[in-house]
Amino acid sequence: MPERSRPPLPFREFLVKVHSRCNLACRYCYVYESQDRGWRTQPVGMAPATAGRLVLRIAEHARHHSLRSVRVILHGGEPLLAGGEFLARFVRGLRAALPAATRAEVALQTNGTLLDETVLRLCHAEDIRIGVSLDGPPAVHDRYRRDPAGRGSHARVAAALALLARPEHRPLWSGLLTTVDPTTDPLATYDHLLSYDPPALTFILPLGNWTVPPPGRVPDPSRTPYADWLVQVFDRWYGSAGRAPRVTLFESVIDLLLGGASGSEVIGGGPSRLAVIDTDGSLTLSDHLKTTYDGADRTGLSVHRDPFDALLRHPGVAARQAGRAGLCAGCRACPLVAVCGGGHYPHRYRAGSGGAGHDNPSVYCPDLARFIGHVARTVAADFPTTATATAATRTEAATKAKAMAGRTPGRRGVGHGG
Repeated sequence: MPERSRPPLPFREFLVKVHSRCNLACRYCYVYESQDRGWRTQPVGMAPATAGRLVLRIAEHARHHSLRSVRVILHGGEPLLAGGEFLARFVRGLRAALPAATRAEVALQTNGTLLDETVLRLCHAEDIRIGVSLDGPPAVHDRYRRDPAGRGSHARVAAALALLARPEHRPLWSGLLTTVDPTTDPLATYDHLLSYDPPALTFILPLGNWTVPPPGRVPDPSRTPYADWLVQVFDRWYGSAGRAPRVTLFESVIDLLLGGASGSEVIGGGPSRLAVIDTDGSLTLSDHLKTTYDGADRTGLSVHRDPFDALLRHPGVAARQAGRAGLCAGCRACPLVAVCGGGHYPHRYRAGSGGAGHDNPSVYCPDLARFIGHVARTVAADFPTTATATAATRTEAATKAKAMAGRTPGRRGVGHGG
């Protein structure tokens, strides 16, 4: 683990597991279908006493660090299984406990199958934004996102999105979350997502690592199935003549190519500011670490005994706030590191590789290199007319983008640096 050279950054996001079970049995689920089995011993739902203690701990952290805002994500399992009464009580308690100077942004990430008018009334009343998971057309979505009886969930999600798209409900909708499947038609998937007119799209790469690789991610660095998929969607999005939704990944890569700073640990190497709280009140590291080995996210800390500052001092948090200093030598030397940031921390894991197993490039290194290079080439052509950058920034960024555009997966520094 890297040693700290500066004080830890306080948490600003709190992912709260209000319910530890799900009404779907998605085949790629990182909670129930990966290496970790901790969910089996978790309470099904968060007890009111635990929820009450948690909001006091969040308020304590906000007060101690003079936070202007916090973001609380209601999560699971499927958070709507916790019931509207519990969710309303939790959100009201949170806002009542926070210092007057701290604003609370509350979000709900749901599979969409339980979303109805009653839930939407609750979200209006408590000012809760809603993100919905949708992987594409019925044949794509239902391939993995089925209920325990094997029935697809697309029809139920589509009905929920029709409700969210209504003018009176649209302000609640934060966007769609889509897991990339490189075996599907990327443009058909993108067009289907656009058919719901979402305000934003978040494309995520399946959680995997060097020990348990993502589907289709083979050792051959010349094969880049995820980049190939993303490149086609990026070109459609970037070349759109009409209105297009915000796409988090695409905007982040462009911003980083222009010299911006990362606000995410997924791309660009931004420091993690996220704490995860299980239904029993356990304070844990990123739940994405469940895909590495059993117990990887556990710390032994709990809201019943410990403040969030105790979690800040955990070596696992230090590793995810270390930036470039926490990367392997190959990544630190790579010309793409300013954009890829070494890739997502869980994607770097390799069993038996020393330390905590994360001193490696991302398992998606070839895909990241190809995708970033493509974006760099595409955007570099527009720098002379880019109104959002100063002349000096355009010159510097164009030079950087063009240099990156000349790199290809498999060349020294790229194949092991993303």
